[in-house]
Amino acid sequence: MLDVLKQITAAMTAPDQMFAITETEVHGNLMKTWANAPGSLRDLWLSTSVHGERDYLVFEDERWTYNQAHEQVARIANWLTSQGIQQHDRVAIAMRNYPEWLLCNWAIASIGAVTVGINAWWVAEELKYGLTDSEAKMLICDTERLGRFSDIAEEFSELPVVAVRTHETPTWATSWREVLKAEPSMPSVIIDPDDDVCIFYTSGTTGFPKGAQLTHRSCVSQLLSALFVGLSQNTANALIKGEQPPNPEDPNAVPPAGLVTTPLFHVTAMNSVVHSITASGGKLVHMYKWDAGEALRLIEQEKITNFSGVPLMGRELISHPDFHSRDVSSLMSLGGGGAPVQPDLIEKIDSGGGHAVPAQGYGLTETCGLATGSYGAFLTSKPNSAGLIVPVCDIKAVDEQGADLPRGEIGEICIYGPHIIKGYLNRPDATAETIVDGWLHTGDIGYLDEDNFVYLVDRAKDMVLRGGENIYSSEVEAAIFNYPAVAECAVFSVPDDRLGEEVGCAIFPAPGNEISPQALREFLREKLAAFKIPRYIWVVEQPLPQNASGKFLKRDLKEKLNLADAQ
Repeated sequence: MLDVLKQITAAMTAPDQMFAITETEVHGNLMKTWANAPGSLRDLWLSTSVHGERDYLVFEDERWTYNQAHEQVARIANWLTSQGIQQHDRVAIAMRNYPEWLLCNWAIASIGAVTVGINAWWVAEELKYGLTDSEAKMLICDTERLGRFSDIAEEFSELPVVAVRTHETPTWATSWREVLKAEPSMPSVIIDPDDDVCIFYTSGTTGFPKGAQLTHRSCVSQLLSALFVGLSQNTANALIKGEQPPNPEDPNAVPPAGLVTTPLFHVTAMNSVVHSITASGGKLVHMYKWDAGEALRLIEQEKITNFSGVPLMGRELISHPDFHSRDVSSLMSLGGGGAPVQPDLIEKIDSGGGHAVPAQGYGLTETCGLATGSYGAFLTSKPNSAGLIVPVCDIKAVDEQGADLPRGEIGEICIYGPHIIKGYLNRPDATAETIVDGWLHTGDIGYLDEDNFVYLVDRAKDMVLRGGENIYSSEVEAAIFNYPAVAECAVFSVPDDRLGEEVGCAIFPAPGNEISPQALREFLREKLAAFKIPRYIWVVEQPLPQNASGKFLKRDLKEKLNLADAQ
């Protein structure tokens, strides 16, 4: 099986082929790159104008063809320029997964500016941090986020604000209708591949989120890697079965259609789904919020071919009572990333998912999306793996001293290649600690096998992975310590059947104080997005166990706590 894939890979990466590989110096390090990658996301977007009257964006009863999307993107780009937004300026987008998110993102990228993806669940205090840290020159937001911003608007009196999908636009904001009055004339700009194109915030180990700097090069490199993994492994899967492999140049091939299920302020949706579907001239169907039954209806109605979400979504989809009554025959792949796809779910998709093959990718915000991937037989043959390394990336495991480990030995997973972010905004120390000589230290613990498959077994970082959202314990602890009655607290993960993990917290009160878990949660709602607030809280009578250096022994603590005693 792997021999077939090796032959296909050699043919697809030959010098005269679409996926030819060359070497380029990136941030001072020589690395493998895709020779035919677009120079920028602007170039990628402009190239899609050839798809004309094909459907591009769908949301409820609204549709945009590629022609209509290109016209609106040009109007938005022209308007942004007229308002003084220049190349390298940062424009924050804070809204749920509306089509306007993507239209604005393509416009911002096309003028050489930088999208700041604001977490739509953030409360006002977190929004304030993101806008300040990114030094955003403009905010584009929907009604709900506009309401949150209004609580801090006085502190951003000079910040231009655009209101999207609002019934009444406040006097201090510009309506979306006004933006679209601009002429559909795309400004000219020269973009360096290593210019920032996006800032995505990832939960911080020091109590504050870190702004990961995604570049044009890192994004288009990940795009070609995602396309390569899909095409090469699907071709190999077909040949192994004795079937006709897909022909990417077939003019009669049905364009792909993807369901946008995860937030656009994450690489799982934006880089792994949106960029791939857009580059292929496909259709993106937006959901107002996740609902497995509604997703099945849309799969049937819109002939969705690619479903990519966090594992709990795939599990809810395939176990939904409507799964076998809906027409899901268009679905060719079902899987995703953001968290490991469990082996039992892989088997369920493989045996009961109709035409859909199981799929999985592993990556981080810091890799702009996947660095490994597996489809079909390559995943079912090694269901515990995180996938096969993409051709332009190198991956290794290292010990605590940073020394390379042989295959099969467990250590920290490190990744090298053009997918890697430039660094963390305003965090030179964090950048230097995480990216060493071009190698990204992921914080994930695992190993490589003899076939270049990566296996993950643990995490080095003190983190809760809740439904695909990374929550660093230190960020939650920092918020809890603002509560006057708290003397000690330790935040950790609690296993959860649906979300994978939930947030748990043990608290030792300050002398003479009592703590109400419900009152604490109410307090935290002003400081943390709802998904970060502990679901399980233990108020303990003794100080929390510590080691000699004063660090809480969370593993010992978790073993002593009874879930039934949590409040």
